[in-house]
Amino acid sequence: MLKRERAEIGAPQSLAVTLEGEVAVVTLARPNKRNALDDSLIHALGEFFEDVPAGVKAVLLAGQGDHFCAGLDLSEVTECSVTEGMFHSRMWHRTMERIEFCAVPVVAVLHGAVVGGGLELAAASHIRVAEEGAFYALPEGTRGIFVGGGGSVRIPRLIGTARMADMMLTGRVLDAAEGHACGISQYLVGAGQGMAKGMELARKTAANAPMTNYAVIHALPRIADAAPEQGYMIEALMSAIAQGDDVAKQRLRAFLEKRGPKVRRA
Repeated sequence: MLKRERAEIGAPQSLAVTLEGEVAVVTLARPNKRNALDDSLIHALGEFFEDVPAGVKAVLLAGQGDHFCAGLDLSEVTECSVTEGMFHSRMWHRTMERIEFCAVPVVAVLHGAVVGGGLELAAASHIRVAEEGAFYALPEGTRGIFVGGGGSVRIPRLIGTARMADMMLTGRVLDAAEGHACGISQYLVGAGQGMAKGMELARKTAANAPMTNYAVIHALPRIADAAPEQGYMIEALMSAIAQGDDVAKQRLRAFLEKRGPKVRRA
C-alpha cells in the first residue's frame, strides 16, 4: 500500500488518505468524536475531492472506529449568527458538491452511526455499502436546527420527502435493513465486511472507461433533473462523446471479437 503524507494534500490529522493501486482510501479519523465533521475536516475533504491525485480512478470513503460519521460537530455552530450560519452551510455545500461531482466514482462504506451530516456526506457519494450494524438518523429537528449540508436536496432523492420529514420531525432512527430497503444503501453486508465489499466495487468502477464514469457521475443526475426533451439531448451528446472515446472503441472491438467480458447472473 502506498501512503501519502497528510501534508501533501493539506489534510489535518483527522483525515487519513492512502492509495491502494488506482483506489484512494479516504478515512475520517476522529473516532473519539464518532468522526463528527468540524470545519477543518470539511475543508480537507473539499480540497481532496477538488484535486484527486493523478492515477486515482476511484475513491473509497470510510470512517475510523465504530462509526462512519455522527454528523456536524455542533460546537462549530452553537454561537453562529444568521449570516455565519448561511456561510457555514454554503461551505458544506461546496465540499459535498465536489464529492458528488468528483472526477471519479466515490464508494462509501457505512457502519455504526450515519447521522445528520454523516448521512448528508453519504448521500453525496455514488455507491453506498452498509454493514448490518449501521443506523441512520436526522436529529436536526429535535435540536432546533435544519440540515445544512445539502441533505434536503440529496436525501429525498434516495428515500423520499415524506420519509425524510418523518425522520426530522420525530427523531426516527432507521436500522441498516430499513435504510437499505428505502434506498440509502445499494449493498448490505455483514459486520466487518464493508471495506472488502467497498474495495471490490471501487476496483470494479476503476476498471471502467474514464469517460463512461465521468458521464455517469456528471451527466446522469443532470439528465434526471432535466425536462425530458432536454434530458434526451444531453443523453445523445454524452452517448456520442463516450462511444467516440478511444478506450470505448477498444472495448467494443474486444466484445465483438469475443475477447471482452459478458453479462452474467451474480
